[in-house]
Amino acid sequence: MENKIKLSEVLKKYTMVIVLAVVVILFTVNTGGKMLLPQNVNNLIAQNAYVFILATGMLFCILTGGNIDLSVGSVVCFVGAIGGSMMINMGINPYLTLLAMAMIGMAVGAWQGFWIAYVRIPPFIVTLAGMLMFRGLSNVVLQGMTLSPIPDPFLTLFNTYVPDIFGMEGLNMTCMLAGVAVSLIYAVSSLYGRMKKLQKGYRVDPLGGVIAKIVIISGVVLFFTFKLAQYKGIPNALVWVSVIIGIYSYISSKTTTGRYFYAVGGNEKATRLSGIDTNRVYFLAYLNMGLLAAVAGMVTVARLNSANPTAGNNYEMDAIGACFIGGASAYGGTGTVPGVIIGATLMGVLNLGMSIMGVDQNLQKVVKGAVLLAAVIFDVASKRKSFIVKQ
Repeated sequence: MENKIKLSEVLKKYTMVIVLAVVVILFTVNTGGKMLLPQNVNNLIAQNAYVFILATGMLFCILTGGNIDLSVGSVVCFVGAIGGSMMINMGINPYLTLLAMAMIGMAVGAWQGFWIAYVRIPPFIVTLAGMLMFRGLSNVVLQGMTLSPIPDPFLTLFNTYVPDIFGMEGLNMTCMLAGVAVSLIYAVSSLYGRMKKLQKGYRVDPLGGVIAKIVIISGVVLFFTFKLAQYKGIPNALVWVSVIIGIYSYISSKTTTGRYFYAVGGNEKATRLSGIDTNRVYFLAYLNMGLLAAVAGMVTVARLNSANPTAGNNYEMDAIGACFIGGASAYGGTGTVPGVIIGATLMGVLNLGMSIMGVDQNLQKVVKGAVLLAAVIFDVASKRKSFIVKQ
């Protein structure tokens, strides 16, 4: 009985990981192995970097009570339009443009956060208005035209690769060593964290389970970096994504401010009565979303090598979908950054796999919607098995 319970707990905890693995295997088989070619693994990062960035910010909005930000796609376009205009039409230094784009994103986030947090207008209404306003302003700035090319210094920051210090042909050793370093750091931190919990008398996972988890995750990391090393190495976009994931994982799990988001989503009234400024938490969620939308705008402009009036279309849907697939609760108070990354990866795999297979765009939407719904149903069913049986 105890073994069954443990197996059930494992399935509940890693449902989306299992789904992701199954989807990758299916696409690999159906594409004749093309899914895992080095260039396609690289494309998975380059084409979906915006999803990882936006989904990380969207998680903090959802944590506050299932709230979302419908404007992020339009903000990505708006920030990109201003950045492109500054660099191409005005000749402003790309690095000053980066700073300006970040400040504009934060200003947009502060604007929306004010109405949501302090005037208490529902986030759906505020961000829906923002979606329309900033899409319109993007077209005003660009006058309906595409601005290109983007200056090389800007592209270098987002759309190139980390140099290989060893200069070997055929295999990027810098990329491989980075994979080994990440695996070692993860292994040491996992074992050290378990040891500290034991010393404090906390409940910990069995050592065998921890070691198995380390072996599996390290294997995935090494395989992933090996594929990247066979192409051009580590994309700069991956560096940006990794830094953002690391920072926000720490904020959400290790800081007091991060725990406030969970508290507000769990019970806002009790949180407010305990002395926490819930208005400030809402404001920070949307201020942060504006900043990350600006970063996603930078990445998008660099990838397209242009400021495009149609950029960012449906980005908000990808970000929201990644969060809910990754385990975030529609009612708030539940969700993790690593879970969101699993969800975003699943979204990216679906997009890439169907594109390689040459699936019609309209059918892609149908298949992706069905797969996403099935994944969420499977996740909910595994977590609420007893509820389903009783009903």
